[in-house]
Amino acid sequence: MAIYEQFQRPPAAPWSILQQNGGRAIIMEQGLRLATAGASHSLYANAQIDDYTGLARRSLPWRPPVRLRIEARFPTAILGTAGFGFWNNPISPLGSWPALPATLWFFYASPPSDMAPTLTTPGFGWKAATLDTTTRTALRLAPLAPAVLLLNRIPALRQRIWPSIQRRLRVAEADLGRLSPQWQTYEIEWRTDGARFSIDKRLVLETDQSPQGPLGFVTWVDSQWLVATPQGRFGWGLLDAPQPQYFDIRSIQID
Repeated sequence: MAIYEQFQRPPAAPWSILQQNGGRAIIMEQGLRLATAGASHSLYANAQIDDYTGLARRSLPWRPPVRLRIEARFPTAILGTAGFGFWNNPISPLGSWPALPATLWFFYASPPSDMAPTLTTPGFGWKAATLDTTTRTALRLAPLAPAVLLLNRIPALRQRIWPSIQRRLRVAEADLGRLSPQWQTYEIEWRTDGARFSIDKRLVLETDQSPQGPLGFVTWVDSQWLVATPQGRFGWGLLDAPQPQYFDIRSIQID
């Protein structure tokens, strides 16, 4: 099935629009603008469109093979997180309890976020990334988690044990540098045996690690920060982002 949207009008079905506390999805001449303004550390701001609102997790619409293409640009700095791609909406209890995460997306997080599940990428910034903590292989690691977190605090031990755990969690990441204010075409090719990420047809990440699915599509900008490190540091909070911050999408194609 193919879904293609050029944003010259409000998003149509199957998209759902979420606008929270100053978050807005705005139709502009150049496309869809996802924006927040007036965000503070006491109130979560979010602008989002997705194709899974109201669905149970087992009914999420996408499995491999599938390809996502998005034309997007980032004219402003962003305090919080932003991105687009596929995930399993793990914080929603629809159809089951909240779940462990599975993701396949282009993801941005500003400081003080710190999420570094690989040995080679920073804990914040603009990334192509995959993760699947829902597999049986990943779940078998759960009883070992306290010991692993302690051992990871010793750099030499982390270098030895973490690459194996990273593969079991189907983690792959590539640091993409700065967000681009220019229009670029971002593509995710999600296959049964892995995934390829490209920007303007330039390959930026190829991996045999990818989620099994099903997953839903999401694109968003918000005002949160997140910390989750292999050394056992965890945290969450909200940022003061009073000035307008946004990015623009000209088209989305999923097939």
